[in-house]
Formats: sequence, structure tokens, C-alpha cells
Amino acid sequence: MAAPEQPPPPEGSKPLSALLSGIAQVAYYGNADITEELLRGQLYPEAAPEEFRALRAKMGGLLQSIASADMDLNQLDAFLTAQTKKQGGITSDQAAVIAKFWKNHRIKIHESLINQSRWDNVLKNMNWRVDLKSQSRHIDQINTPVAIVEMELGKNGQESEFLCLEFDEAKVSQMLKKLSEIEESMTLLTQTA
Repeated sequence: MAAPEQPPPPEGSKPLSALLSGIAQVAYYGNADITEELLRGQLYPEAAPEEFRALRAKMGGLLQSIASADMDLNQLDAFLTAQTKKQGGITSDQAAVIAKFWKNHRIKIHESLINQSRWDNVLKNMNWRVDLKSQSRHIDQINTPVAIVEMELGKNGQESEFLCLEFDEAKVSQMLKKLSEIEESMTLLTQTA
């Protein structure tokens, strides 16, 4: 027995899906090339500018609400159902398109929001090695071990900076002690929360 066929999508679903993609490109992926005029001209050329602006604002607001709450599928279903019953809300066909769009783009939009919310660089990678000093101004420092630590710092999508540090045994011990204190503080905070 063949699986039941999916009904064809409503005629307006493709432009609406493309509109949601365009809104996401601008709002979450930083694509400044997509303008309101481009979206209207490509997707809704017959719509008056004011009519399109209202549709874009409504869909942008809904997408922002959904994304900022990082809604799972149950929350999304409840939210969209409420929007279909609301005066001046959305149609059930529009709700279906939004639900399908969110299901396909939720993870990427969430990651984009996290990356946009970071103020400073993050540690992307760290490499280390231990060397023996073979030259020094002071003879007693020759053949002593040193740790060389290279850290890659940056934001996703931007060029990284590299920081190279050299530690003797005392500095490694001091660093480990401080990291242990940080770990204890974080553990205390997570246990009390």
C-alpha cells in the first residue's frame, strides 16, 4: 500500500517561505544585499508597497518572537495556533509555512543569535608543547623545561588572532592553581542555582 500523498503546497507558500528566508538572511546571517525592494519585486510584485511592508513586518515580528524564545515544535504549534485565532493574525496556511521554515532553520538561527550575542573574542583552539631551553643568558636556565602555549582567539566568521605564551614550571603551577579556583567557583554557582 502506497503512503498517502502529501497535498500540494498552497500557491502562496513558496513566496512566503522565500520571504521568511530573506528576513532570516538579513536579521540573522548579516546579508545586507537583501533589501525590502528586492524581496517585494521578486516575491510579491503585484503587492502594493504598504501591503508588502505590513506583511514583512508581521512575518519579521513572528520570526523574531519564535527565534528569541528558541521555540521547540510544541511551543511553536501553540504559538502559531494562537496567532491564527487572533484578530488580524495569520492564516493556517501561513502557520504551516512558518512551522516548516522554523523546523528547517531553527538550529542555524539559534547558532547565529549566540554568535551575535558574544561581545568579545572566544578561545577557538589551543595547542601546547614542552621544550627544553637550549640557550639563555644565564647558564643555570639551560636545559630547563618550558611550556609553549598557543591560543587561537576570535569570533566565528572573522579572522583569528594568535597568542603565544611561554611558561616555566612555577608559572604553570600558578596557572593551574588559578584555573582550579575558577572551576571551584563555577561549580559552586551551578550547585546553588
